[in-house]
This record gives sequence, structure tokens and C-alpha cells, in this order.
Amino acid sequence: MNPLDACAEPACITCGDVAQVAVVTRLLRDRRALVDVDGGTEEISIALVDAACGDRVIVHAKEALGVLR
Repeated sequence: MNPLDACAEPACITCGDVAQVAVVTRLLRDRRALVDVDGGTEEISIALVDAACGDRVIVHAKEALGVLR
């Protein structure tokens, strides 16, 4: 089987890593924040970015990777 054929499936391990856009709703201690993702609230790390309340951030694996301005 060609390794690239595996990505044709809907649940490819490599291609399945998806980042989400979230809105920072509250800053917490230790470079953490609460964000709104699709109507739900999650706690994430903002250690890699300079985010403020109201900012839209790209989140993957509970880590903000960038701020959308």
C-alpha cells in the first residue's frame, strides 16, 4: 500500500490534526486563558502568544499558536 493512500480516509492521523479559531474570554494565571470554541469554553495555554481578552487565537492541542488580528 502506498503511504499516501492512507490519507484518503476521513480519519487520517497526519491530516487529522486540525487547529481551531477561538476567542479569548478570560485571562488566567500562568499564561492560561479561557476561550470560547464553537459555543463551548475551554482552558488553553497562551504561553506562545501575546493574547488579550477578545482576541481570536488559533488553537491546537490546547495551545494558542497565533493571534488573528
